Parts: sequence; C-alpha cells; structure tokens
Amino acid sequence: MKKISLILILIISTTFLFAGSYAGDFMAIGAGVRALGMGGAYASIADDGSAIYWNVAGLSKMKESEISLMHALLYKNLATYDYFSFCQPLPNDVTIGFNWTRLSINDIPYFDEKYLVGTNIDQRILFPGLHLPGVPDDKFNSTDDLLQFGFSNHVHYDANMGWIFFKIPTDFYIGGKIKYIKRSIYKNLGTGTGFDVGFISVTPLAPIFDLEWLGDFNFGINMQDVGGTTITWDTETDHQDKILFNAKVGYSLTQPIPKYKTKLIFSIDNDYVYNKIHHYGFEYQYNKKIFARLGYFDKNWTTGVSVKVRSFFIDYAFVSNELGNSNRIGLRIRY
Repeated sequence: MKKISLILILIISTTFLFAGSYAGDFMAIGAGVRALGMGGAYASIADDGSAIYWNVAGLSKMKESEISLMHALLYKNLATYDYFSFCQPLPNDVTIGFNWTRLSINDIPYFDEKYLVGTNIDQRILFPGLHLPGVPDDKFNSTDDLLQFGFSNHVHYDANMGWIFFKIPTDFYIGGKIKYIKRSIYKNLGTGTGFDVGFISVTPLAPIFDLEWLGDFNFGINMQDVGGTTITWDTETDHQDKILFNAKVGYSLTQPIPKYKTKLIFSIDNDYVYNKIHHYGFEYQYNKKIFARLGYFDKNWTTGVSVKVRSFFIDYAFVSNELGNSNRIGLRIRY
C-alpha cells in the first residue's frame, strides 16, 4: 500500500491526465548532472550539452562537439529519468543541439472493478464476492517525453567607454529552441509544442575595476514556453492542459585563481513561476580535471563531483527530495 500511495502521488504531481496548469512540471525536474549538482542555478553558466535544457543561449559557448547522457532512479526507485543530448558547433559561432528527456513510471497497478457497477454499499458488505481483494486487475506504464532542438549564436562586442576610459569586451549568447512534448498515461496520449528563448552575457570585471585578478560576471535569462504551450489529449473532449510561462533569471561570478590552477563559480537563479523559487550553486574546479559542487533550492540540498579523463567527463550528483533522495550519474564526451 505504501508503494501504491507513492505511485499515486507521482501520477498526480507529474503525469496526471487533468493536471491543468501543472502539466509541464515533469520538465522542471532538471537534466544534466553538473547543473543539478549546483542546485539548478545554471541559467547564466550553461556551457555544456544540458544548456539546451537550462538556457539554450549557452550552446554557442561550446566550441567542441559533445554527447551527454544521464540516468537516475527517482522517488525511491519508482520512476526512471533519462537524458540524452548531442551538440554540434557550426561556422560563424553558431551551435545547434538536440535533446531527448524521458520520465517513466512502470508497473502502475490498475483496478478495474467493473463488477461493482450497479451495486450498493449494503450488497458490497454482505456478499464476499463483492469484497475488494486488493489485487490489481492489470498494470500500465506512464511516460513523459521531451524532444528539443535548439540553436545559439555567439556575438562579441567591445563597448567603447570613450578615449579617456577603456573598452569593455563583452560576449553575448542568444538562442532559441522548439520542443515537442509527448505524455502517455494508461490508454491516453497528450501532445504539444512550445518555444523557449535564452540570453547570456559574459562581462570581464578586470577592466572595469582595474584589477587584473578579477574574473567574469555572467547574466542569463531563459524564457520558457513563450506565447503559451498547450498539451492536447486524445480524449472525447480533447482536454487541454496549459503549461505556464516561466522566466529563469540567473547571475554568477566566475573567479579563476591561476596560481593554484583553480576556478571558483558562485551562482544564483530565480524561477518566477508559482511562488518564485531561488536556486543557489557553487563549483570548485581544479586543473580543469576535478570538479566539486554544492547547491540548494526549495528546501533541497544537492552536491556533485566530476572527473575529466581525456575527452570524457564522468559526472555524479546527489539531490535530496521529500519524496526520496536520488543519485544522478552522467557521462559527457567531447571531441
């Protein structure tokens, strides 16, 4: 019964057929191990394959092709969460990317109970044959698929502050993506399409404050489901669920310490959907080969590590959750 109760909670919260304005919440679980290890504070940092998920503008930060994978068991192993992305840089500072994300819950018990139709409570009490056995009549699966295709362009601009002052070299990253959503529960199917746009700016602080050791200030904004996204179900009434527009705004400071082959990243994100969720993240890098992370969001703590071996990044993240803590494992390949 405990297992069945948790499955029901998951269906209601992530895949329920008449979820209304919460129909897209499965997309808020997060993809990419590095970003999750930083508590999801990634809108201004995104510079790997998961950028197509967190802020598509960050795709053009990538100057190498990348394949990334992630696998996780969620909610006490009742749900599986898988992620795949491929990103390819093109000429003229343009990068394109493709992503597939799936949340699935298998072997959900189904109770038909058609034999109770037309009976009353007295009959169900008096006749043993009408008592509920607690044994499911069947089982079914629930799956949520998210397919995304994005592109991003990198533009460099030197802001001239006048001959007395200086130039501030700033990098701008602008991108957009189209996404296809497919949700399946029992015998019903819901589909929809949406569009996101993103922007990231990277400004060096050294020329502004005339301190050579200062790092970069990053600003990012990811506007999700611009213009509205609707999931239409194949029911008799063609029921529709609306995914709410959300703006993710992020700020981060990247501070290298060359003497110790170290880089520190501090980041903050704000989600403005629902009651506004704050995300906080920190990453420590050593020699571009070892990475340690810590994050916090919505009363949940996260942590993670990565190790680079040649062209491979092996990623791990731990994410706490009141429905059950989860371990996320990922692999990134750059070439």
